[in-house]
Amino acid sequence: MVKITGYADKISVTPGETIKFMVNSEAGKRYRADIVRVICGDVNPDGPGYREKVIKTPISGSYKSRKQVIHAGSFVEIGASDMLDGLESFTMQAFIWPSTPEKGTQAIISKWRDRDKAGAALIITKENGSAALCIGNGKGKIQVVNTGKPLIAKEWYFVAASYDAKNKTITVIQEPLHGYQTRGDQGTVKRKSIVGKIPRHECPLTMGGYFKKIDRGRTLCGGHYNGKIDSPRIANVALSAAEMVALRTWPVATELGNAVVGAWDFSADIMSTKVTDLSPNHLHGKTVQLPTRAMTGWNWTGDEMNWTNAPEQYGAIHFHDDDIYDAGWEVDFELTIPKNLKSGVYAARLRSGGNEDHIPFAVRAARGKPTAKVLYLMPTASYQAYANEHMNTDSPLGQLVAGRLVELDKFNLFLNERREYGNSCYDTHSDGSGVSYSSRLRPILNMRPKHRMFIGGTESTLWQFNADTHITDWLEAMGFDYDVITDEDLHYEGLSVIEDYNVVISSTHPEYHSKEMWDAMDAYQRRGGRLMYLGANGWYWRIQYHPEVPGVIEVRRNEDGIRTWEARTGEYYHSFSGEYGGLWRRNGRAPQKILGIGFTAQGFDISSYYLRNPDSYKAKVKFIFEGIGKDEKIGDFGLIGGGAAGLELDRADRALGTPPNAYVLASSVEHTDIYRVVCEEMLLNMPGLGGHESELVRADITFHETQNGGAVWSTGSIAWAGSLAHNNYRNNVSRMTKNVLKRFMNPKPF
Repeated sequence: MVKITGYADKISVTPGETIKFMVNSEAGKRYRADIVRVICGDVNPDGPGYREKVIKTPISGSYKSRKQVIHAGSFVEIGASDMLDGLESFTMQAFIWPSTPEKGTQAIISKWRDRDKAGAALIITKENGSAALCIGNGKGKIQVVNTGKPLIAKEWYFVAASYDAKNKTITVIQEPLHGYQTRGDQGTVKRKSIVGKIPRHECPLTMGGYFKKIDRGRTLCGGHYNGKIDSPRIANVALSAAEMVALRTWPVATELGNAVVGAWDFSADIMSTKVTDLSPNHLHGKTVQLPTRAMTGWNWTGDEMNWTNAPEQYGAIHFHDDDIYDAGWEVDFELTIPKNLKSGVYAARLRSGGNEDHIPFAVRAARGKPTAKVLYLMPTASYQAYANEHMNTDSPLGQLVAGRLVELDKFNLFLNERREYGNSCYDTHSDGSGVSYSSRLRPILNMRPKHRMFIGGTESTLWQFNADTHITDWLEAMGFDYDVITDEDLHYEGLSVIEDYNVVISSTHPEYHSKEMWDAMDAYQRRGGRLMYLGANGWYWRIQYHPEVPGVIEVRRNEDGIRTWEARTGEYYHSFSGEYGGLWRRNGRAPQKILGIGFTAQGFDISSYYLRNPDSYKAKVKFIFEGIGKDEKIGDFGLIGGGAAGLELDRADRALGTPPNAYVLASSVEHTDIYRVVCEEMLLNMPGLGGHESELVRADITFHETQNGGAVWSTGSIAWAGSLAHNNYRNNVSRMTKNVLKRFMNPKPF
């Protein structure tokens, strides 16, 4: 089992900048930390072998182990105030859309001090899954009054609870908005309080959980709620039913308004972590652990799909008991990057006994001072999208798409047990809703050298970060100097971070891109830059980074594409930006427009090879095939599925934007029927979509020129890089890649 894990506060750094590392070690009294340059993360003995180089830095040494814990679960926090702390009589109300009402106690609105059970909270009760008011006197006496009517999952309700301190009366209201009259889930109850006076306390008001304690500066909650909350309100009197109805919307009449303590509008500041109070008291708050915003509210009509056009209908926040943005661990050590440290992929290596972890990061060249003609673009957005995925433990997906029994490594087993480490954007939350946000401010255990993933084909079985080390290994073995940047760098700095390089080399699977990233690469090509696309299924999903907080991406899986969940209708637009999400293809930018090829098929068993097409013999592209025979099978070998064409495949398609001047140099053949055409290519289901039957199941190698002497060469396969090291790098995949890179480095026009 994994006993040491960690993460860093940054994903890339330049010389002179400082990176901080946070570690949880349960592997003995001490552990050792070193910085290593990661060259090849593949432990397969049939390949080049695992390669890393220890770098002497001031952080090298022994550190005291300590346990650091992740507290998952999102909520809203409103700081203490006299108006909240001193409530005697009160009303709490909100619209709710509970997604797991049966799971146990869940706090909707809570002014609670858990250590002595003091205060009040509008909750879903564990007794029967109905709305309830919980009050406690801080002396051991608690009273829970519920409607006795179990809530229906994923339906809207208006719920309210009031307490009249003068006559000790509790009222709880549960009103369904769905109209299923025969379900009998509407209820109003009145009871006398038996707990006595509710004491004043200064703990924060929380929504989506109840306050437990402050730990190392972090507010911790229990009773995490799954579902949506819209229009929460608190008044300082026990409102009548008519007054509760009036308070559902804002503004309200002056007399009622004078009783309002807080009226929070979740449709305001959707792109922010801020929570806005519309009342004159301005009891603003914040979200914690990033619950999902831009969610359809109780009053959504379906007439508008874009929340920016009708924000008043998107006043809901969806809370999850497994949301995680920031693990919040304390710093164990930090490194200021030496000025002479070569750009590359590095990691903080942690070891204690037989336990080991790596925390990867990129070291960039100094801004505006490239140290090479070649730039490797490290696809950290894609790494985050897959971060800590649970696909092979939560569903039978792995064995079905791989066509074989698949193994689970220590990271898979650990993540299956330790769910607080969070999900990937391929997973669903505990309530079944899709995971839209993914953060790097937590240990990402499948973004590690030595990691194996079930959809990585036979042989080495690699995916994403570790598969990409086949590229850095090849660059090192061939003696090419190169710099490294990350997706985040490209997103935030745009063209300026790549414009000084002759060649940009992609990873094996650069799937996730923001508009800023796309525009920067397009501008790079238009000004004469050259791109080597060494993968497939790239530039596929549209994402966005949060405008306020670092290190988190958002993806909305909309109406098309290969996806493990689908966004609910009306929730297709990013909360971080208001942009329409989903496939770039549905945003009018199919990958063929920027790469020459785009996603066409996938299968995760056996990889195949390419045969040359007539275009490959034309004079313009002769340089690509120097040293390669006319009848050679290209890539009928490799560490990923046994061939260079495999896992996910891209093809040229003029109708989708492949430039008319593109050369389709070679195409793969003989894929198995585990390979299937992607769903965006199908208007209806039909036979004949497998690898043996459909001509769409193929990878195309293409080349095309762009403006001002630029060019793009694309391989069309995730497995390509896994063939580079075959026969000590003496093979036609390595030869072709080297031919292209050497020519692309030469600025001479083609």
